[in-house]
Amino acid sequence: MNGPRIMFTIPVLGGIPVTETITTTWLIILLLSCFAYFGTRNFEKLPKGLQNFVELIVDAVNKLVKQTMGEDKVGFAPYIGSIFLFLICANLVGLLGIRPPTADLNTTVGMALITFILVQFNGIRVKGLKGYLKGFLDPLPFLLPLNVIGELANPISLSFRLFGNIAGGMVITTLLYGFLSFLTTRFIGISIPILQVGIPAVLHIYFDLFTGVLQAFIFVMLTMVFISMAMD
Repeated sequence: MNGPRIMFTIPVLGGIPVTETITTTWLIILLLSCFAYFGTRNFEKLPKGLQNFVELIVDAVNKLVKQTMGEDKVGFAPYIGSIFLFLICANLVGLLGIRPPTADLNTTVGMALITFILVQFNGIRVKGLKGYLKGFLDPLPFLLPLNVIGELANPISLSFRLFGNIAGGMVITTLLYGFLSFLTTRFIGISIPILQVGIPAVLHIYFDLFTGVLQAFIFVMLTMVFISMAMD
């Protein structure tokens, strides 16, 4: 599988390549920013139209955070809602024939590191530096190396789980398209890959739709669990 295409180069510092991952990410951020702006600029007591949809999302995220993290941690709902909406969009753009940003390890590692920093920061904020460091000695002091490795493994597992599922699905569908094109040319004798019409739809539903939504949900659930464990 080829990496993301270089869309253009910024002519500074010898040329900074801007890949397809970055441009798609910018587009998703722009669309979500417009959605947030237009969906919240004219709130009414009796919601209608777009406001109904926005309130549905907010209520669902708040409820999920309260059930998973507890009432006292509902302040994390904006972060959880933001990464969930971004991941949903980033995973589902594959349905439009666009390379998902989450098929790039740079994206998933970046998001996992943000969560990792948030986990460590809130652990120290709630427990204090001494209490936070003491937690690595539980339940027995000689388990310190394992506890440190386990903490460092969290962002690795978060990033590679998301990347592996999205990139793996993209590889499989790409191979299928190539195989169907070969079958069309080899056995039907025409250059138009008619076998690519309809047959890959089932895989797209699974890898792009089902897996995309599922992996976004798993990422935010693990994020909430890690933050809660660090603070409790």
